Amino acid sequence: MASLLRFATAGSVDDGKSTLIGRLLHDAKALHNDHVDAVAASSARRGQHAFDLALVTDGLRAEREQGITIDVAYRYAATPRRTFVIADTPGHAQYTRNMVTGVSTVDLVLLLVDARQGVTEQTRRHACVAATLGVSRLVLAVNKMDLVAWSEERFDEIAAELAQLTMPLGFVEVTPIPLSALEGDNVVDPSPDLAWYAGPTLLGYLEEVAVDRPAEASVGARLAVQWVIRPRPGEAGGRRYAGTLAAGQLRTGDEVVALPGGRATRVAAVEVGGEPADVAEAGAAVSVALVDDLDVGRGDLLAAAGARPALTSELDATVCWFGDRPLRAGDRLTVLHGSRLTRAIVTALVDRLDVSALERRPA
Repeated sequence: MASLLRFATAGSVDDGKSTLIGRLLHDAKALHNDHVDAVAASSARRGQHAFDLALVTDGLRAEREQGITIDVAYRYAATPRRTFVIADTPGHAQYTRNMVTGVSTVDLVLLLVDARQGVTEQTRRHACVAATLGVSRLVLAVNKMDLVAWSEERFDEIAAELAQLTMPLGFVEVTPIPLSALEGDNVVDPSPDLAWYAGPTLLGYLEEVAVDRPAEASVGARLAVQWVIRPRPGEAGGRRYAGTLAAGQLRTGDEVVALPGGRATRVAAVEVGGEPADVAEAGAAVSVALVDDLDVGRGDLLAAAGARPALTSELDATVCWFGDRPLRAGDRLTVLHGSRLTRAIVTALVDRLDVSALERRPA
């Protein structure tokens, strides 16, 4: 089975994020004919003679009318080497909260920069958000290279600036790739205009990049129950518990504990994508059957019995705050933990990160 890569676009408005995803899907032959026909018809209605690649992901009416991305657009694609879940996020500062939603579940962020404009404040903000959300790998896609005469000097200048910007953010890997989304150069196929570039195409990189989740390797299995599947009348077997395996691995026979109740049992069977499996890896959509008939419901957590999480009523958190007013000590919040809602009180604010200067300052 081809491995799965989840990635999101990021960057300033008009840097070409939607066009790049449209080009990637189109040139990788990942668009169905009816989708191509619909985009072609929409392009014609807008008075455009060419196929508008940005419309592949811009689905809202307001997006098509304004020519911008507002909401997160998800697309699914596959090549013989890998399957992809792609989140095309908005670049406008006022929609940054939507960008956070798109980036919160990905393995890699594709950060676009207009070769003419270089690194902007929104570039810095999006890189900072990606690092804060725990994304370990960043691809710097220097777009519109055709508009700077394919200049190696300009590409190196932008790559060096971003390297300095991201150094304190803790990314495991930052990979710069020059390309032209509109013309298709170095997106799927190498470009003759980039003879000085010896690295991979964008698709080549995405197909080969390692997907690692170092934070998940240090803990045992964690499965937040999102759905309880009850057997139909006459169907053999008991209840199964479905959700996304957030960390670790699950195998038949593993001992687990159901929290918050604390009862221990063993895994009777594991399914991944609706099919029986020997092992489920972190990030997979799974369902499990248990040996014992426990009172487990939506919002409960199945965890490895030998590495159960600490139970606490207090925690430290790094948050991306997008409220209309500043967050203050004493504020009462609703916290979504897995699929369970709970109340919380902010006891103290330690500091805040200035995303322009990349400095922590007193709250």
